[in-house]
Amino acid sequence: MKQWYRIEGGKPLEGAVTISGAKNAAVAIIPASILTGECCVLENIPCIEDVHTLLEILKRIGGAVSYTMGERLRLDSSGVNSCSITFDMVSTLRASYYLLGALLGRYGHAELSLPGGCVIGQRPIDQHIKGMRALGAHVVVEDGLVKARADNGLVGSEVYFDVVSVGATINVMMAATMAAGQTTLVNAAKEPHVVDVANFLNMMGARVKGAGTDMIRITGVSKLHGCDYAIIPDQIEAGTYMVAAAATGGNVVIKNIIPTHLEAISAKLMESGAAVVEGDDGREFFMQVTGGGRPRAINVKTLPYPGFPTDLQQPMMAHLVKAHGNSFIMENIFEERFNHVAELVRMGALIDLNGRTAMVQGVERLTGAPLFASDLRAGAALVVAALAAKGTSTVHNIELIDRGYEHLEQKLRALGANITRHVE
Repeated sequence: MKQWYRIEGGKPLEGAVTISGAKNAAVAIIPASILTGECCVLENIPCIEDVHTLLEILKRIGGAVSYTMGERLRLDSSGVNSCSITFDMVSTLRASYYLLGALLGRYGHAELSLPGGCVIGQRPIDQHIKGMRALGAHVVVEDGLVKARADNGLVGSEVYFDVVSVGATINVMMAATMAAGQTTLVNAAKEPHVVDVANFLNMMGARVKGAGTDMIRITGVSKLHGCDYAIIPDQIEAGTYMVAAAATGGNVVIKNIIPTHLEAISAKLMESGAAVVEGDDGREFFMQVTGGGRPRAINVKTLPYPGFPTDLQQPMMAHLVKAHGNSFIMENIFEERFNHVAELVRMGALIDLNGRTAMVQGVERLTGAPLFASDLRAGAALVVAALAAKGTSTVHNIELIDRGYEHLEQKLRALGANITRHVE
């Protein structure tokens, strides 16, 4: 069934929205639970398609999944009975590669289909494979499968990543938790979800130090145990609502956040003329974002954390298309992350592309149009643009948006947006 949004734009968003658990942390922590062979209880799990897919994969290989007290997810990996994961759903999910590190770490062997995910440029897993080989695994890629074995067990080593890779950092970190001796990851990614996965592993009894810096040290242990753990709030979801508030000239309080994770987006929104105020009500942190008419043109350059996140480049462009003057956006992470540009142009935006740089010539208004999402964050950008446009837009391929945003239309409607989901 095809699903799409109908959005009547031009209305400022007003009110408060609560941010869900972090997608990028959840899709790594669920596979990491396999390492213990016991029960783990996770809180703040986002209700998104990528999580549902991973949970279905876990059940297919013998794991048990149940919900307790509503949002608490209980995972029992004691019954996992297969290290061969080659069914079709694996190849639709980028995060499926975390199963490699989890299974290799616990059982010493794994076989899985090459991961899929959004089409936003080359996303090789060579750094993952390099790391597993450095730990003593024999890894080959053949017939669309990654096959890894460490018949004598994994052994700690120094792993230098040629490029900063979040996925490879997490994957090798998971595998190394039960390797003999010490492993050092050099040029490691520093993203908040890297730290969250490390904290989860430590709650299970792992010995991981240095997460959040470019050097992580893991001392292998022989056994891990189950635990209860709450996943951090989603930095990208929070940033998307912040941009949407500014783009629509609204006034939105974003609740359940970690302010330090949002410093890059806060700084750019303030530079563009929006008001961003951080607060603490004694129970949780929040951010209030108020739009101020047409934004000022600014320059944005995506970089690894703590730089401006690539996952917010597309929504940010949707905000800047109505700026006074010319904005320049440089995409340094993925080479094909401008697939949304043609859709924004359909709405009246003026955007020139030159390699990895987009020059956005601000226009006074956008007009509603039929829009087609090419990937998860492009879909979010089109929703932001539709909310800020005059007239009616339809956003198609929203199953891509469902992969990473929990109850998007319900949350937006609570802020006053005129958005409805349709099924055909």
